[in-house]
Amino acid sequence: MELTAPPPGFSRPETTAAVTRGAGRLLGALGYAPLAEVTLPNGRRADLMALGRRGEIFIVEVKSGLEDFRTDLKWGEYLAYCDAFAFAVGPEFPRERLPEHPGLIVADGFGGAVLREAPRTPLAGARRKALTLAFGRLAAMRAAGAVVTALE
Repeated sequence: MELTAPPPGFSRPETTAAVTRGAGRLLGALGYAPLAEVTLPNGRRADLMALGRRGEIFIVEVKSGLEDFRTDLKWGEYLAYCDAFAFAVGPEFPRERLPEHPGLIVADGFGGAVLREAPRTPLAGARRKALTLAFGRLAAMRAAGAVVTALE
């Protein structure tokens, strides 16, 4: 898939929305069920949280640009709530500025590509169960039309 940079004049929210949409589509194609804007038990909000076929939890932090990455250093606080973590950025993002450890997805509004696999660190069983139940409840509430963002 050929990814394209956003058109000139694309705002930060538009870039974030496009990268989130493309990364979500990629996760779906990889067999994950993604949800956007999920508040974790520690109060942090994951841009994308996805549940895999075998119950694995994948969190993706979307970065709209270099300034967004530089000013938002809370991504390390997501690691305790997932088996795998990756950044998702647009095609024009200076990828050499990102840390080498997390996974890396490059996405636009139509899809994405995994450039670096996310390292796997399995969650403890009790935490996985609690997160999976909360994820399912959140998905059901959203499907029912309730406005909910937090995992309880």
